[in-house]
Amino acid sequence: MNTFSPAPRFLLFLFMLLAVGNVSADENSLTINPTVISVNVGNTANVTVTGYSGTVNVISSNTSVTTASYAKGIATVKGLKAGTAKITIKDRKKSKTVSVTVVKASPVALTVSPSFLSLSVGISTSVAVTNASGAVTVTSSDKSVATVSYSNGTAKVKGIKAGSVMLTIKDNKTTRQVQVTVLNLPVPPPPVVVGNYTLLAWNDLGMHCMDGLDFSIFAILPPYNTLHAQLKDKSGKLISSGVTLTYEAVVDSTGSINTNSYTKTNFWQWVSPLFGLPPALTPKIDIGLNLDGLASGTPAPGNEAPSLSPAPMTYNLAYKWFEAEGIPITPFDDKGNKNFYPTVKVVAKDLLTGKELATTKTVLPVSDEMTCKACHASTTSTNPAEIAAKPLAGWVKDADLGKDWKRNILRLHDERQLSSPLYQSALITSGYNTNGLLVTADAGKPVLCAGCHASNAYFDKQNKKTVMGGIAGIRPFTQALHAKHATAKDPTTQLILDSSKDRTACYLCHPGSATQCLRGAMSKALDTNGSLMSCQSCHGNLAAVGSSARQGWYNEPTCESCHNSAASGKRASTAVNASGVAIVPSDHTFATNANVPVPGLNLYRFSTGHGGLQCEACHGATHAEYPSSHVDDNAQSIAVQGHSGTIAECKACHTIVPTTVDGGPHGMHTTGDAWVNRHEEANKNGTATTPSCAYCHGTTSAGTPLSAIKVEKTINAGDFGTKKWSAGYQVSCYSCHNGPNP
Repeated sequence: MNTFSPAPRFLLFLFMLLAVGNVSADENSLTINPTVISVNVGNTANVTVTGYSGTVNVISSNTSVTTASYAKGIATVKGLKAGTAKITIKDRKKSKTVSVTVVKASPVALTVSPSFLSLSVGISTSVAVTNASGAVTVTSSDKSVATVSYSNGTAKVKGIKAGSVMLTIKDNKTTRQVQVTVLNLPVPPPPVVVGNYTLLAWNDLGMHCMDGLDFSIFAILPPYNTLHAQLKDKSGKLISSGVTLTYEAVVDSTGSINTNSYTKTNFWQWVSPLFGLPPALTPKIDIGLNLDGLASGTPAPGNEAPSLSPAPMTYNLAYKWFEAEGIPITPFDDKGNKNFYPTVKVVAKDLLTGKELATTKTVLPVSDEMTCKACHASTTSTNPAEIAAKPLAGWVKDADLGKDWKRNILRLHDERQLSSPLYQSALITSGYNTNGLLVTADAGKPVLCAGCHASNAYFDKQNKKTVMGGIAGIRPFTQALHAKHATAKDPTTQLILDSSKDRTACYLCHPGSATQCLRGAMSKALDTNGSLMSCQSCHGNLAAVGSSARQGWYNEPTCESCHNSAASGKRASTAVNASGVAIVPSDHTFATNANVPVPGLNLYRFSTGHGGLQCEACHGATHAEYPSSHVDDNAQSIAVQGHSGTIAECKACHTIVPTTVDGGPHGMHTTGDAWVNRHEEANKNGTATTPSCAYCHGTTSAGTPLSAIKVEKTINAGDFGTKKWSAGYQVSCYSCHNGPNP
């Protein structure tokens, strides 16, 4: 695995940006959210106040910087001038404080729109250039692919040949870039027919984690979500050009909406020192980091947090999907309530006419339950599991609970490692204080864990490598955390975490008891003991996850590890061996793609199947495979095919359903009336690449779960009459023909 020293890595983040506490409380105890706010001069931000007793009063420590008012459970904070202040919120029993940073709004700078283009060879289009200061110059990184000229606030772009280029547009103060993809489609696309398209969108991981509200001490993961989408016409063809795709925030099934992030976390206040960036290059509020292209110094622009205004998605030619990488969304809605599953709407429009072709809704799952406070928060408890995590110098007892557990970890880390020459060398290499990480963080320079501990979570899929290669001699983050805590005790059961066979051990640190990250079809399945499938069923116990035999985020369980003919009922309940490495069966009917995204790997989230669709487009994201226990995960399936679950109805993508013996998903045949007159053509014993009839339908009248229909259907079976089957019915040969009973 490639590694990078911290200094070059920080420079890469500079390039990228040029391109672009959870506080527990009793039910009746005063609670506020958020506890940290960054607001522009002249703007306001809200703090939700709950659990109060009696009259609530709010007081600003510096009324020249910010004022505060209160009404009906909301404290409104207004920025007056740049500076910091504390807002005290108190009822008749308790008092809480909110840390406020007021930032002077940046002057209006050069703006270009759109920030990405997709056009065909021979086609010209325009980029609007506004707020220019002085003369404007425009250049193309490759004039053989696309040319660009400028006049009176408009940059005119023309596609010359297929390829990708970066346009640079600058005035005397600011430089902007526009990503351009030119496709070899010299013939104009056919006329748009609304309703002739199917749009599928999904999140890549099923859950993204972030470090809560505070980034001033250390960071494991920033707010970073990823949205993918694919558009198909009703002939089954993937659409890659002649369209634009956008995403925007919408109300979910509970009435919750999330239209900004910067008022809900201090990430943008600390991103500069966290990643070694000077303040002048700090990303604008509500714009996220983007890892793609970072390893080669040519990063893609950052993407916006969802808002009420549509934000563009970019077509990725290599992966054949539209994407918005690194969306900086948080798990707090606009009323300050926790919502781990904010909903966005994705819209596809014709590029030339602007006519809407298709829409869909999906969730951008995000959780701040990635926390260590179960054991590392300051406490007076005598619980052995919690005492084992106590630093020798004692708990730091920080009044800000979001910082407290982080500072305790850094103190403990320093106590155990400070005398190590490797640790001292790492501190110097990373630009940290040689007296330790806690001293460094307390002095205003937060610590990036992946700066020393390599993490493949920071994956640049364009260059197909991590941008956080760590420091030689220091264990990767996944190994260090899981191997270390395999022998730690659960504070509730006092059993070591490695001995746990259910989700509780993982949910102590991962999302989580409230988030319920594992919510897909497998979350409801039972193992061989009749118990619910758990994290360990797919990933193994903590020691296996932390094994040196695997690389975190790269060596993951695959679909066929469990779904294969050798397993009882064609479904095993253990996907990895004792070293955490995926079991590889001989049956690849439900296999992920080999060597994706790089040779030697076969990750589900990069695999494709029927018609070029991504596996996740039809089956759902990891941890959230359809049908999901979360209502809004299922909205897309219901809209596309009339019921929840895997996108399995042919008419979801085909107006005229093709008749095929083995051309469907996983070598499947056509379903419905059309198959009645054609199924005799099927090879009953299967082929080298397609399963036999009995593989799915079984050998008795009982059928199997693989032959179950998902919604009530009526079939014209010809000589065998009309068959009406209810949802869940398992179709067998003997649903029509005479034959044996189970």
